[in-house]
Amino acid sequence: MAITKLSNQDPETKSVDYFQKNLETLNELFPELISEGSTGSVVNLDVLKALVGDQSITDADEKYGLNWFGKRKARQIALTPSSGTLRPCSEDSMKWDTTQNIMIEGDNLEVLKLLQKSYAGKVKLIYIDPPYNTGNDFVYPDDYKNSLRNYKKLTGQVDQAGQDVSSITEKSGRFHTTWLNMMYPRIKLARNLLRDDGVMLISIDDGEVDNLRKICVELFGEENFVTTIIWQKKYSPSNDAKWLSDNHDYLVLVAKNKDQWRPNLLPRTEEANARYSNPDNDPRGDWKPSGLDVKTYSAEYDYEITTPSGRVVRPPAGACWRVSKARFAEMVADNRISFGKDGNNVPAIKRFLSEVKQGITPLTIWTYEEVGHNQEATQEVRALGVIGFDSPKPVRLLARAIQMCSNNGDIILDFFAGSGTTGHATWVQNVADGGNRRFILVQLPEPLDPNSSDQKNAAKFCDQLGKPRTISELTKHRLRQAAVKIYSEQTANSLDLGFRVYKLDFSNFHAWDPDVQSIESSLLDSINHIRPGRSQTDIVTELLMKMGLDLCVPISHKMIADKTVYCIGGGVLFVCLDLEIDSSVVETLASGIVDWFRRLKPAGTPNCIFLDSAFIDDVAKSNLAAILEQNGLTNVRSL
Repeated sequence: MAITKLSNQDPETKSVDYFQKNLETLNELFPELISEGSTGSVVNLDVLKALVGDQSITDADEKYGLNWFGKRKARQIALTPSSGTLRPCSEDSMKWDTTQNIMIEGDNLEVLKLLQKSYAGKVKLIYIDPPYNTGNDFVYPDDYKNSLRNYKKLTGQVDQAGQDVSSITEKSGRFHTTWLNMMYPRIKLARNLLRDDGVMLISIDDGEVDNLRKICVELFGEENFVTTIIWQKKYSPSNDAKWLSDNHDYLVLVAKNKDQWRPNLLPRTEEANARYSNPDNDPRGDWKPSGLDVKTYSAEYDYEITTPSGRVVRPPAGACWRVSKARFAEMVADNRISFGKDGNNVPAIKRFLSEVKQGITPLTIWTYEEVGHNQEATQEVRALGVIGFDSPKPVRLLARAIQMCSNNGDIILDFFAGSGTTGHATWVQNVADGGNRRFILVQLPEPLDPNSSDQKNAAKFCDQLGKPRTISELTKHRLRQAAVKIYSEQTANSLDLGFRVYKLDFSNFHAWDPDVQSIESSLLDSINHIRPGRSQTDIVTELLMKMGLDLCVPISHKMIADKTVYCIGGGVLFVCLDLEIDSSVVETLASGIVDWFRRLKPAGTPNCIFLDSAFIDDVAKSNLAAILEQNGLTNVRSL
């Protein structure tokens, strides 16, 4: 019996490698397509042409689609595995032990990669409000191979000699390529996180709506494009506009699988219900008249009707009745036809309120009366004591999206979190319909702009809080204040008004990067491969992600043989990160874990993980593995 050593090259210790995953999928479908090359497995293009026909493969420029400089690289970086981790920050969180909501600080490209194993196919709604590419600055890493280094620079952890970042300025104009290169890999990665019945909703303006729709169609398939919603963002014209006053923005809606998704009906309004009445005291309740004629002509449905008053009526010229003569007689007998108060009107069908859809089909135009406007959004964040955001979205707008696109228990993701409206709106909608949706928000800790008066004041506010001068600090503060406000206004104590904070950082484990000039020194340095200053909680969190477990999965711990042992997910994973395990404690430690495992009776075979450097000798290591494996814990690993 032996404990398997997990190395930095083990797939289980990395985020998803889509290059390798795609090769494996092709190999399963067409083994003859994959051959060995000088750099490993390669796709044989000649075989591919033979399988699908030469005309089906082209690298020519004359093909329909959106192309730009850097598209190939943008596609590749989405497939490159992440080398980072998320570190838990309980001190910045609210109700850490009970909440299922998550707020992550970091470059969303890197974070999306890290979320792939734990949340692939689990998110119902993704809403994002990305930079609109209006000519103002936006900051995201331009060297995607080293996005963690850029992240460090943005948070002041790398000096000015570090990697530069991309910036679009007024002088450089509207660089569509820069914006597309930033958006494409993020949307590609986000699609993997959606459930088969999930949807993605993206706010945008005229500047990039056409390009955004094209990349969504490319990544989701044209058959999965749903619609473009128009949101009336202003309630009055902008009289200083050079041309026309832009009073609307767009929300592009695409589905993972359009056949499997349907929007939720919106609640019926009092105005809609007021159109129904019951003038004849029908026991079935309120109704309203609906036309009996249709324009699609059929001779069989063109017949005379005699009203109770004796008047003979026929359909309008070129039209016919909606039902056959026999069906009409049945409806008259069932009192489903109205001839008016005096029995002299053209017949109409009685549509009963109790029989119509108990909701309203959402429209593609959302007015500010229904879902709010920009000024309302600004007032909302300021009322919570938050400043520094130029164009936040109103809570009512996001609540409408959440109401239409998600249900009780669903996960909602926003990886351009900004002021945190998506989190706030999730809570508001949960209050409205009694749901328990949960959110994952991601926001870059972008430094506040000292040249903006609002953000300059926001920086002073961060100083008063003793927090870094970053956008993400304002996001967290808005969530805290929103939670307090909602809690004071509602009585549902079971509502989850907390959130866990995580921060993007380098992996807890040093990658093997030997100094060729001093191999011996490199080997000695690699014995302890955990980065200094990393806690057991840090390491457990990284294991959760690398092994595909939810970040909010239940975690308990107890002392066994004076060693801290973590039980994760009700027995899916047992972890002991003690720095020293010798033969004297092996039996007690193993027996304690086995007893815990037997009481929980988890489905499947759990993993047991220890630090490889903790074992004093190979005897202790092999004995521990033997005891565990003899009792059904066969997946024993070491780090």
